[in-house]
Amino acid sequence: MAAIGRNAPCPCGSGKKYKRCCLLKEQQLSWKSRFAIAVIGLILLIGAVTALMSLGSIGEGCPLGTVWSAEHAHCH
Repeated sequence: MAAIGRNAPCPCGSGKKYKRCCLLKEQQLSWKSRFAIAVIGLILLIGAVTALMSLGSIGEGCPLGTVWSAEHAHCH
């Protein structure tokens, strides 16, 4: 089947140009795709927040009786 031109009448019979009718419907993402993108974005956001929050806890895992040395970046 030949490609439909953007300015050709829509084959659905609406009387509109293809670019104003079914072409827009074909280019929209399905709700499943939009949901998947939203979930991936949320996972990335949670990962970024977790990573940023963990930056402040560097050195909090020192063994008992030692302290974190910011100058040397390890426990003493």
